Amino acid sequence: MQEIKTNNLLNRRVGAMLVATGVLSRVMALQEYAVQKFEITPEQYLVLSIIMDSGGELYQRQISEITYKDRPNITRIINILESKGLVKRIEDVNKRKIYKIAMTEAGVAMRNKIQPTMYKLRAITTNGISDDDLRQTLMILEKMLLNMHDKVSLQI
Repeated sequence: MQEIKTNNLLNRRVGAMLVATGVLSRVMALQEYAVQKFEITPEQYLVLSIIMDSGGELYQRQISEITYKDRPNITRIINILESKGLVKRIEDVNKRKIYKIAMTEAGVAMRNKIQPTMYKLRAITTNGISDDDLRQTLMILEKMLLNMHDKVSLQI
């Protein structure tokens, strides 16, 4: 019986810690973006980074799947990035109503401008944590994602 109580306490703490870490990470990034007067949000930067790290072009659905954000949210972010000249839509080779989202030179420059700040924020977040502990944490988080993946229906 004691093991069940301990396990429940650990499970509750894991959930609370994941939420708190995510919230504080977003708030810290938003505050730093405001100080730096970046023209885009951390969420928009994430989309730029995902596109760039994937070779410069991705379909909108792929961006949704990587970020776990629904299509309307990704469409809104892409529309904003496109209006700023940071990405462009490229028509699908099969002429369907599907577009690849591609980086522009301005998008690459924006990502490169913000990237040092993101590295700084990650360094703050991971201060005092060894590479081995970070690897272990990532492995555990990956296992948690896999445990939930088939149990959740996302509208992507």
